[in-house]
Formats: sequence, structure tokens, C-alpha cells
Amino acid sequence: MTTIEHIDAYWRAANYLSVGQIYLLDNPLLTEPLRPEHVKPRLLGHWGTTPGLNFCFAHLNRIIAERGQDMIYIAGPGHGGPAAVAHAWLEGSYSEKYPEVSQDADGMRRLFRQFSFPGGIPSHVAPETPGSIHEGGELGYSLAHAFGAAFDNPRLVVACVVGDGEAETGPLAASWHSNKLLDPYRDGVVLPILHLNGYKIANPTVLARIPEQELLKLMEGYGYRPHVVGPDHEEMARTLDTVFDQIAAYKEGRLERLPMIVLRTPKGWTGPREVDGKPVEGTWRAHQVPLSGVRDNPEHLAQLEAWMRSYRPEELFDADGRPVPALWGEIPEGPLRMSASPHANGGELLRPLALPDFRDYAVEVKSPATQSTEPTRVLGTFLRDVITANPHTFRLMGPDETASNRLQAVFETTTRAWNAEIEPTDENLAAGGRVMEVLSEHLCQGWLEGYLLTGRHGLFNCYEAFIHIIDAMFNQHAKWLESSKKIPWRRPVASLNYLLSSHVWRQDHNGFSHQDPGFLDMVVNKKAEVVRVYLPPDANTLLSVGDHCLRSRDYVNVIVAGKQPVLDLFTMEEAVAHCTRGLGVLPWASTDEGADPDAVLACAGDVPTLETLAAAAILREHLPELKVRVINVVDLMRLQPPSEHPHGMPDAEFDTLFTTDKPIVFNFHGYPWLIHRLTYRRHGHPNLHVRGYKEEGTTTTPFDMAMLNDIDRYHLVMDVIDRVPGLGSTQAHLRQRMADARLAARAYTREHGEDAPETRDWTWPADRPQR
Repeated sequence: MTTIEHIDAYWRAANYLSVGQIYLLDNPLLTEPLRPEHVKPRLLGHWGTTPGLNFCFAHLNRIIAERGQDMIYIAGPGHGGPAAVAHAWLEGSYSEKYPEVSQDADGMRRLFRQFSFPGGIPSHVAPETPGSIHEGGELGYSLAHAFGAAFDNPRLVVACVVGDGEAETGPLAASWHSNKLLDPYRDGVVLPILHLNGYKIANPTVLARIPEQELLKLMEGYGYRPHVVGPDHEEMARTLDTVFDQIAAYKEGRLERLPMIVLRTPKGWTGPREVDGKPVEGTWRAHQVPLSGVRDNPEHLAQLEAWMRSYRPEELFDADGRPVPALWGEIPEGPLRMSASPHANGGELLRPLALPDFRDYAVEVKSPATQSTEPTRVLGTFLRDVITANPHTFRLMGPDETASNRLQAVFETTTRAWNAEIEPTDENLAAGGRVMEVLSEHLCQGWLEGYLLTGRHGLFNCYEAFIHIIDAMFNQHAKWLESSKKIPWRRPVASLNYLLSSHVWRQDHNGFSHQDPGFLDMVVNKKAEVVRVYLPPDANTLLSVGDHCLRSRDYVNVIVAGKQPVLDLFTMEEAVAHCTRGLGVLPWASTDEGADPDAVLACAGDVPTLETLAAAAILREHLPELKVRVINVVDLMRLQPPSEHPHGMPDAEFDTLFTTDKPIVFNFHGYPWLIHRLTYRRHGHPNLHVRGYKEEGTTTTPFDMAMLNDIDRYHLVMDVIDRVPGLGSTQAHLRQRMADARLAARAYTREHGEDAPETRDWTWPADRPQR
């Protein structure tokens, strides 16, 4: 057989296996006439894009085998899951991972039966599929994932099939620009294959309908060298040889622009051309299941059998169902198989970060709450040295906010990655930089996901309000981790770490549009095995939390920390202990030691903690006999019971800290109801009153922002007076003074444009007990 005949045989076999996965329960080799009982009762899957994916896999295998090329694939139209599964089975890696799905007739039957079947595998290119790092359930992220995988992988080519429906999404449109941050020498290569099959679910696609010259100019404008290929094996083979020669020239510095392929094939190629008198192949009707009534409609059943036999399975599989030698002619060996590449199971390549001792960056704290530091600025010095110690395995992502979030110390050791024009006035731009900045949260998230899933480490810093832009991407990644944890051969990968700064309470330059702490609410919806949320109140606790998160595996860690000066509360030794516990009493701020508290003041987040401490100081001054316990929460998941989260606190311990019968005023960084969600099973929950952000905001001073949402110190004192039995009637004067203090503070801001010194510059009173 010729090389093209080998490729065609592989392609036909993959198509046959793909159709079988969508339709068949039994009779996998069609050794007898197809009967209704051989067909699944529920037909699920997507045929339309599948033959095009199989076409790409077949031809890329030839390139890998001939050139020894290290390559993985990204299937943008991940709903073409049957193609990726068929490919892995033909390459042998599927049976290696799942021995019960053997490379024979019985294994083929199992392969068909499990697809989109109860107790089986999903219809998309899911974590269960060897070789996959991208499910493609939500369209738009394939190219960003591909570039993330290519960064710091100089020998790797990532073949990224971009569906023409996916190409209509905003994230994908921005992703074409990722080539401006790619270093030809330090990074690998992304080969985009724009697959134009003409249709989405029910409509034509834009890029398939514009004039070809317009499309080519668009791709050239993005900085690529486009090559157009039709549904022809010889044309595809010639084009790939040219493309990989160009990739070699690019890697050697002889070519500036990377190639890309525009592949035109019919939607549902090789499937039924017409069903019930209506055209199918080459139309939107081929998108999912072209023949939907196979069990009940004899004509459809006959069409399905004819369709499957058109691939000539007797030439592709022997009597025992094993692939014939002709199919092996173009299959790479061992880890060069795309379905067996260790890059697609990144935990196999993951190495721990070389981390400096975070204690060396500690802020000296002689007495608590008497001096201030910018926490993220301190963390920046730690991250600077993390980058220095890990020059090929750690990257910092962010949408043009690294310096804004006070992490600019990293520029003492690295630059922003940049491979486009540089002006004399530019700063910190160079090819090979470790900081990835572009004004698209989608790209930052996608790059980091691809980077992590291929065995590296990183951190994504972002303004808190705008992290919502990637809500759906976070959701997809969390689900990927949840599924991966159940798959024994999937090795743990580095955690996805978010640092959210420029947060809701300190938007001095912005306003209402920049005030939203709701990302936390969405994160805690995910399974407890995956998500962690931390609110360190000062610089030393942020260092401790940051070190912990960078060491972790298979989590999504969300850290919320301010960039503005906040009070230093803990020595480093105290910070480590406090973060290890996850929450704890602040003895120096409390007045209940050795006694039952009359009230509990709890807090989570830097600004709520400041206001809680100031409230405790007021109560200590005016109600010295009142027993107040102050508790700070760093690890939000500690509020749940152990049955709900691995970090959860047992009821007995929780009851000891928070009490079961005393009023609890909880000052929280985010929306109040999140605390109620986490604690609703606790014995003392009926006594819990939560203050937090309640969608009141504008461009105003920090303390005025606190007052708008009733998390300010004066309101907290009023809450205690209202809730401690007996205080309501005896402390009316103090309560009124607190209300007046709020009015005075508001009036001061309106007159002077800043907060009054007594609130702006507040520290723990010098005459109050310290540690």
C-alpha cells in the first residue's frame, strides 16, 4: 500500500469506529445483518465535525512517524468526541489505559457501548480520553489552551483544530493574537487548523461564507501564513509537508510567521447524503445524529448499515476485530502517539517548584495593628524569586494589571512576554518574559489552563470584579479536575491559583462597576475536593497562603488580598499558625479570656477585619465589662462541617469558638448570604448576623464605601448593642453616638473629599493590651 492508502485506511477505520460509538450496542464488526436490538435506544453524539477531526489525526500521525515530531492535539470542536476516542483506540493507548476495552471485537463492542451511555464515557473529548487536555464542551478556548501548552515546550507542536462555529466566539477571536507572545526559541509551536465545514447547529458559519481572499487576509493580518486545503488526502499530505518545513524554518529563525491551515470539508463528510428526502451531508442536519429513528424505521436502519459498510470494515479489522497491519503503517510509537503523549497527562512531567522560604519576606510586626503594609507588594518580592528559581516552569498571568496589583517586583527579574514591535518608551517587554499580559481575562485563563495541564505552574492575578469574565472557564476547569480525580491514570497537576486584588472595598480610582465580590459565591458551588478560598488579612498571612497554594495539586485556589496598605496583624510565626488553623481568636483584640463571651465579632477579609478591630476597640473603651471574642477567618472552607468540605471544622470545635447561644456579628468581604450558606447547619446559626457587600457602591472613599454597606465599625458596635441582651435599653446613648459618628464621617467626606483622620489613620490604641 502507498502512504496515502495507509492514511485513507486509518481514516476510514476511525470513521467506522466513530459511527459505531454513536449508534451500536452490539454486532460491532457487522458480522450479521444489522437489527434494531443492535442499536442504542438513545442516540447521542455529534457526527458533523467527526470525520474532519479523523482526517486531521490520520495525517498528523504520518508527520509524527516520519519526523519524530513531539505533538499533541487540541480538538476545539470537542463534541467530536467519537473521533478522539477512536484515535486513541486505534493507537493502542486506550486499551493500555482501559484493558477491558481491548483491541479486538469484544473491546470494540465495549468501546461502542460505553459512549454516551449510562456508566460509560461522555460524548465530548473529556478527561477520560487519553491524549486530551481540552474538552471543548464550551467553545472558544481551544487556541488559548494550545498556546498555553506550547509555552516553555520548545520541542512541542500543538495541533489545534478550531471549529468554524467556535471561531465566531470572542475568546477565540482574541486568541489568534497569542502568537505575539510566543518565543521561537524558548517556546513550542501552535499549528492552528481552521476547520470550515460550513455550519453550526442550525446555521451557516461566518468564516465559511465570506470570500476566501477576505479570510486569507484576515489570517495574514493576525500574523499567520495560511494554507488552504480541501477534502483530499494528497493535498493534505503535501500541505503538511510544506507546513512542517516552515515550522522548522521558524524554529531556526529563518521564518518570522508561523503557518496555519484552512481546511474545508463537508459537514458530516462520508455520512448519509440524504435522509427522508432532505439533504444531510454538507448541511447543518449532519451536526448531531443524522439518522435518528434507526430502531423504529427500517429505512433508517438500512441506511445506517450501508453507511457503516461503506468504510469496508472487512479491510480494516481481522476476524477477531483487531486492526490490520495496514492501519499501523502511519501510527507513531510509544509516547510519540498523540493519545499517549505525557504532555497530555501533565502530571507525569510535573516537578515541584523550587520555592524560596516565604518566611524570609516577612514584615516585622512589633505590635499588632499599629503599622500598615501593602500585602501584594510584599508577595511580589516572593513571586520575583519564585520566577528566578523556576525560569522554565512558572508564569504569572494577568490582564495588564501586574503593576496595578502591586506585583511589580517581578520585573526586577523578568519582563512581559512580547514578540511584536517595541517602542523606545516601552518598559519590561521582551521575548521570553515570564509575565503574560494581554487585556483579555479569557486568554490569561486559557493560557494558564493549558500551561498547568501540560505539567507546569502559574498564578493568575486579576481585579476582583472582572474575574467574573472567566466564570464559565473556571467552571469547565473545575469540572475537568473533578473528573480527573476519579481517573487513576490521570496524574495530579499544579493547582490553578487566583490572586484577586483591587477588590470591592478599595476602588479609589474606580467605582460601582469595579465592585463585585461574587466570584467567591460561584467558586464554592464546585465540589469540595477541588475548591479552596482564602482571605488573608495582612502581608504575612498572604505570604503563608501563597506558599501553600503554589505547593498544592489539583485544586482551584482563590486568594483575595488587597493591594492598598492594611494593618499588620501577625508576626510570621503567628501568621503560619493562624493560616494552618484556618481561623482563630485574636487574643489581643478580645476581652473574654477565661470567661463566656457576651458577643462574638468574626471577620474575613482585610477591610472587614480592620473595621471589626476598630469596633472591638470602641466596645473595649465604652463597655469595658462586656466580654467580646474576636475571630478572624482566613480559610473560608473552615466554616463548613467536615461532612461538607475536607477543611471543615468539627461541630464541637466550632461551637467552642463561636458558641451556640451568643450573638455572632460576622463582618465579611463578600455577599453576606455566602456565610449563611456555609454555616446553616451549625448550632449557633440562628444567632449569626452577617454584614457584607450588599450591592451599594460608587466612586467614594474607603470608609464611606464601608458605611454604604454597613460593615463599618460604628454599625458593628450598634449591631452588638442591638443583639446582646440588656444592652439595648442601657446603651441607647452609645448607640446614638455611633449613629452620629456615621453621619459625621459621611459629612467629612462630602466636604473634604477624603476620610476623616480618625478613621483613615486608625490603629490599635497604644494604651490597649497587646499580645
